[in-house]
Amino acid sequence: MQRAYTRLLGVIGKPNTGKSTFFSAATLAPAEIANYPFTTIKPNRGVGYVRTPCVHEEFQVKDNPRNSLCIDGVRLVPVEIIDVAGLVPGAWEGRGLGNQFLDEIRKADALVHIVDASGGTDCEGRLCKPGEHDPLEDVKFLEREITMWIASIIKKDWAKLARTTEAESKDLYGMLEERLSGLGIRRSYIFEAVRKAGLNADKPTSWSEEEFLKFVDTLRRISKPMLIVANKIDIPTAEANLERLRQLDYTVIPCCAEAELALRRAAEKQLIDYKPGDCNFKILHPESLSQSQIHALETIREKVLVKNGSTGVQDAINMAYLKLLNMISVYPVEDVEHLSDHDGRVLPDVYLVPYGTTARQFAYLIHTELGESFIYAVDARERKRIGEDAVLRDRDVLSIVSAKKRG
Repeated sequence: MQRAYTRLLGVIGKPNTGKSTFFSAATLAPAEIANYPFTTIKPNRGVGYVRTPCVHEEFQVKDNPRNSLCIDGVRLVPVEIIDVAGLVPGAWEGRGLGNQFLDEIRKADALVHIVDASGGTDCEGRLCKPGEHDPLEDVKFLEREITMWIASIIKKDWAKLARTTEAESKDLYGMLEERLSGLGIRRSYIFEAVRKAGLNADKPTSWSEEEFLKFVDTLRRISKPMLIVANKIDIPTAEANLERLRQLDYTVIPCCAEAELALRRAAEKQLIDYKPGDCNFKILHPESLSQSQIHALETIREKVLVKNGSTGVQDAINMAYLKLLNMISVYPVEDVEHLSDHDGRVLPDVYLVPYGTTARQFAYLIHTELGESFIYAVDARERKRIGEDAVLRDRDVLSIVSAKKRG
């Protein structure tokens, strides 16, 4: 079985912001999963889910999910999440667990920054009185840590690289891509960063230190897109800080990770009916709960769900994959008539792929042989053939016709 996830999400933040609680809540498997069909995930990695409406209701069929879940018309598509070591100022110079943090963040395609919106933890992550610390400072220092880390990698032989570019008419983009390949930074990211920073790629020796850092900071934003999770939103001091955080150039999601974890655990024990991202829940067995437990659940309903529409955890995951990484869901089938695979399973798989993926590229994703022998694809919704260069749309249902097999 192939994994449906193709991008890695990094959960980052300083200590005591609720980062680990967010990670635990995001990766707690729904009760429907007994033996999940994935290989063992490392301790600091887990499987979360992107929530998207399933197409089976539109096609009026009963589906048989294989690489994902379908609960009450909602597809939960597995994605891999990494819980990055807690960050403190000076991490890029090796302070604290800085080296571990940066090694883990290197692997992430997008970042979710968990911020204590209540202002109840200082810059080192030590607990303080709510409202005493400014969470905007946490955003600034984290930006600087990642930017300086990338800058330190480029700086190792920047002078030589810049001179070579000019003296030998070498391609700056190609050389930087090679230098930064371990960080998942592509040539297109570098090209865009130079353009946005307004710099001349043919004359890198003329860049000032300020211009160099502007380029690196721009590259950070492009290559490691980030959103902010304003956690601990249930604490009174968080509301004013939430509005201030929203003035930054980031998507900001109000969140109560503790509430999500409590709801997920209650759902796991089948005490409540709740799916990740729901705006409400239903108590199934009140007789199995103590009055204090019922009160705690009702407090979550009133102070978190009714007020904010959700706990924010699922919103953050969806936003990261569907907006930051601009991914869409596509369902491969073999039999267009029955929307099934060769074993008769209806809509068994769904893949998250980047927007702009073509029919042939999707065929390669399913199986190399399928991509190599691609002839055409059939759009199950419109019942028409599409060519190899056709750009796929969100929630497409597709049958690949190849010279050797159909999938």
